[in-house]
Amino acid sequence: MRIHRYGGAPNIRTEDVPRPAPGPGEVLVEVAATSFNPSDVGWRRGLMRPVLELDLPWTLGSEFAGTVVAAGDGVTTHAPGDRVVGRADRGGAAAEFVTARARELVAAPTTIPLAHAAVLPVAGVTAWQAVREHARVEPGQRVLVNGAGGGVGGFAVRLAKHAGAFVVATASPRSAEAVRAQGADQVVDYTTTPLAAALDEPVDALLHLVAAPGEEAAALVRPGGVVVSVTGPVAAPEGVRATYFIARNDTADLAALVALVDAGAVRVDVADTRPLSELRQVHYDAEAGLLRGKTILVP
Repeated sequence: MRIHRYGGAPNIRTEDVPRPAPGPGEVLVEVAATSFNPSDVGWRRGLMRPVLELDLPWTLGSEFAGTVVAAGDGVTTHAPGDRVVGRADRGGAAAEFVTARARELVAAPTTIPLAHAAVLPVAGVTAWQAVREHARVEPGQRVLVNGAGGGVGGFAVRLAKHAGAFVVATASPRSAEAVRAQGADQVVDYTTTPLAAALDEPVDALLHLVAAPGEEAAALVRPGGVVVSVTGPVAAPEGVRATYFIARNDTADLAALVALVDAGAVRVDVADTRPLSELRQVHYDAEAGLLRGKTILVP
């Protein structure tokens, strides 16, 4: 699934191209599934050009799970038949086959379907870094997950619970049941209830995961607390630490997350599974606000 120019979803084309060959240090992976991320819309529209100018035509898709079918020179960590999961920073995962640097892949979880593991490298690792590294959530803390119904939000709720926090989560009625299933202690319907009215005491940390101003939610963080945003800088009250970050591709974090999945500590919630040929429609649905949680696409 490729684009030849930046712009709207109609630019996404289904094309037959030669199967790629792995270069030195790379493996060729038969894709079991790729996963849609909101950032894919930004790449397609050209909004990420300050970060990276795409080499058009460009194959979409950044996270995937699949099976190694060939290894390039110098690869000793993965062999044909290995089930792997990883993030392709150069794109290319929205295809039947993708090449990836062997050092960017880890063994896939064994307790969930291989295709479902495709949601871990971007959304899962983003939540991991937000909760563990930037918010440094500790047992007994109160954590507000603003945007818990999204792909990152579901993981953030579960990881904060695993860290021992009391989790307050914002979600629409469409997502509320799934957010509760992830372990949220309190779910606030942001479409009807102001946050300030729903919370009876301040929170220690705000995880801001929505592309909207976060100052209202940040005002609910106690002095000495922290605001962590993945969508843009948020102005925090005096005495509150604020950080905005873009998740890095970190195989150590991904491997630790996979271990929690296999241990049953983190639930992987796949909201929808579609054929890869429907990727254009998924982009339409995303821009219309119709997606919940994580959608995977299967070649």
